[in-house]
Parts: sequence; structure tokens; C-alpha cells
Amino acid sequence: MEEEFRLGKDCFGLDESQVRLYTAIARHTVLVMAALAICAITAAQLKDRTDTQAPPPARPGQPPPADPGMIPLTVPEIASLLTAFTHPPSPPDHAGHWSAWKRRHQALARWYHQRARLTETR
Repeated sequence: MEEEFRLGKDCFGLDESQVRLYTAIARHTVLVMAALAICAITAAQLKDRTDTQAPPPARPGQPPPADPGMIPLTVPEIASLLTAFTHPPSPPDHAGHWSAWKRRHQALARWYHQRARLTETR
């Protein structure tokens, strides 16, 4: 529960309301939670289609794969892409390229982490 609340604060501005009336606070909270729910459902539905990671390493000295693939879309990444599409940046498709680079980098970092854990267990 604490992680979800932190995610709501960090990605969706749950704690950025500067209102004093209960009705306004309730409206803000409902809108933030609805946005979080939409992004979470989208991430869950797209998990199988966007997960293109390479298989984990089998031995400690294994070289990295030529194409590490990409991690599946996460809730913060979907929120970031939605923000980029509603407020387009100056270069076209900048957010898409940045997202792909970041997810590919995270997949490669995950692969190296898994390989390092193989070394630790031996």
C-alpha cells in the first residue's frame, strides 16, 4: 500500500492539491486515483505485448545478448508517455525514442544484475 501511495504522489501529484475544502480535496483525490487506475490497467494489459527481454543468463561468464530487448511498460512510463502526448515536445516522437532507450537500458541492466547474482550464488 505504501508503494502505491508513493507512486500516486510521485507520478500523479496526489499530494499537490492546494485546496482547503473537503469537496475539492475529494475531487482531486478521485481524479488522481482514476488516472492511476487507468495507467495500472493499461500496464497490466500491455505487459505481455511490450515485454521483449532477452532470456536471463545461464552461467556467470556469459557475454551479454546482442539485443537486450525492452522491459514491459510500467505505470510511471505510461503516465510519462500520456503526458508527452498531451503536451507534445518540440522534436516529434522524442518521448517515444526516450522511452524505448530507457526500457532497453533497463533490460540490459536487469540482465547484468541477473548474471552478477549467478556469480554470487556459486
